[in-house]
Amino acid sequence: MIKLFLNIAFVFSLSIVLSQNTDEQLANYYFNEGDCEKAIPYFEKIYSNNPNEFIYKRYLSCLKESEQDKEVIQLIEKQISYHPHIHSYQVELGDEYEIQGNLKKAEKTYQDLINNLNANPRVIIDLQKAFSNLGKNDLALQTLEKGNQVLNGNYPLNIQFAEVYGALNETEKMIQQYIDLLDYNPGMISSLKILIPRMIDFDDENNERFKMFQNELIRKIQKNPNDAIYSELLVWAFVQKRNFPAALVQSKALDKRTANDGREVFKIGNQASQNNDFSTARAAFKYIIDLGIDKPYYYAAEQLLLNTRYMEITTLRNYSSQEVSETIQEYQTTLERMPENGKALPIIRELAFIQAYYGEQPDSAILTLEKALELPKYNDVEEAKIKLLMADVMVLINNVWDASLLYMQVEKQFKFEPIGQEAKFKNARIFYYDGDFIFAQSQLDVLKEATTRLIANDAMNLSILITDNLGLDSNYVAMSQFAKADLLLEQHKYDEAFKMYDSITDIFPDHNLKDEILMRKSQAFRFKGEWNTAITLLQEIVEKHGDDILADDALYQIAQIYENHIFDNKKAAEFYFQLMRDYPGSLFVTEARKAYRKIN
Repeated sequence: MIKLFLNIAFVFSLSIVLSQNTDEQLANYYFNEGDCEKAIPYFEKIYSNNPNEFIYKRYLSCLKESEQDKEVIQLIEKQISYHPHIHSYQVELGDEYEIQGNLKKAEKTYQDLINNLNANPRVIIDLQKAFSNLGKNDLALQTLEKGNQVLNGNYPLNIQFAEVYGALNETEKMIQQYIDLLDYNPGMISSLKILIPRMIDFDDENNERFKMFQNELIRKIQKNPNDAIYSELLVWAFVQKRNFPAALVQSKALDKRTANDGREVFKIGNQASQNNDFSTARAAFKYIIDLGIDKPYYYAAEQLLLNTRYMEITTLRNYSSQEVSETIQEYQTTLERMPENGKALPIIRELAFIQAYYGEQPDSAILTLEKALELPKYNDVEEAKIKLLMADVMVLINNVWDASLLYMQVEKQFKFEPIGQEAKFKNARIFYYDGDFIFAQSQLDVLKEATTRLIANDAMNLSILITDNLGLDSNYVAMSQFAKADLLLEQHKYDEAFKMYDSITDIFPDHNLKDEILMRKSQAFRFKGEWNTAITLLQEIVEKHGDDILADDALYQIAQIYENHIFDNKKAAEFYFQLMRDYPGSLFVTEARKAYRKIN
């Protein structure tokens, strides 16, 4: 008998569940079809047994659409009875009173909620959000003000206040609330650095919010001169704005008020250098050096000051002979103080490069590098880098066969490594300059599979140049002349090189070396820092030789000039995009796409 009873009960309960499932399916079906009239009876049946948020929202929506005002109020009240601690339903009830024109009841509902708040931060924030979600920002503000009273300052509501003030377009108060959060907990600075960019466009030069933010921080700093947290935030803000000079001023002041060890200034120097603000970087590193040799960042600042000088000369290429001489002297002074070991080699290479290519002192550069090779051996790669640069300088002074021997030494020692492949390519060029095109091409063909993309591309381009311009006697003569001009270009004998290039076009007016000559001339002007002239020549390649092999290379070089030397990312992006659009099969597309995403 008991077993029979249990079976009957099971069948009965199963039928109820199946009935509920069917009713819910029908309710949702009619709702999705937009037929609320048919959906309401089913929602009414299932809601009492399953008053979850999903059913409630759909049921309420149908009642509102059917203009069943009394039933709407009853449903919300029933939902409140099920969930008395969820204030959003009570706010929803007040909102419905408002919609139905019962403003007194609405106001009483809202004020009862606010007046009866207890000292529970979660409840206060939830009620504020419920008001905010319905656009009732004045009530949200009242909630937070009441919340502050009952919490008695034991919990910060600054972020919530800031959100509400933002919605009320009270920007200055919003900013004050964000900054005041640091009064409660300085550790919140990390969170602020995430929140602030959402309200301030640091890329907008005349952003009013940034000015308010800056002024409020300065006011805080003046009021609390011994509290470093506000200065730290202001320095951060200037860095976001890429206003490195202002960041440096603040970081110096911050450094003097704190440890005075140069740490914050060192950070600004690094960031300025990475963003090509070399003058600010130099000022930062000089400040640290002036603090004295006993400070922890002294030696690092000294080396970075030299590197910044190096980057400034080689990147901007806008320098006077006096500036180059001063830079060389700074390097030499630093090296005199440094221990004579392998750690000095990177600085020695930079010095030799400046001496040879910018200071017109190639012989001094050779001596500098020879002395470097006499230092206690640091490692094989550093020694190979010295030899590679020495060979480059030898080419510069027309000592090409001694250069070739050094290239071969490095190639032999590092046959399967990038530095060895670079040496092999440079040695192949020696034979190319000398007119031994067949041997040069045999070496270049091997390098087409080089692990380094740059070497592989350069080898392929030179190999194609040789292939395309050999065969006929006249072409061979032109090619020999072109190779000699290339050597003159490598030796920075620009006037002689240009005359030889021009003689090729005079003697062979229909020769297909025209685009190559334009590319070579642009290369010369790039080295001299005459960027606009270089761009004009590169654009001529694109416009007049758009179907030739160098057109995509020219576009890439233009974009690189704008990005890395003129620092005009907008123009750079235009040319990267043009390259990707017009030459989708180019070897430069991958790099162009990466650069475009980074700067756009």
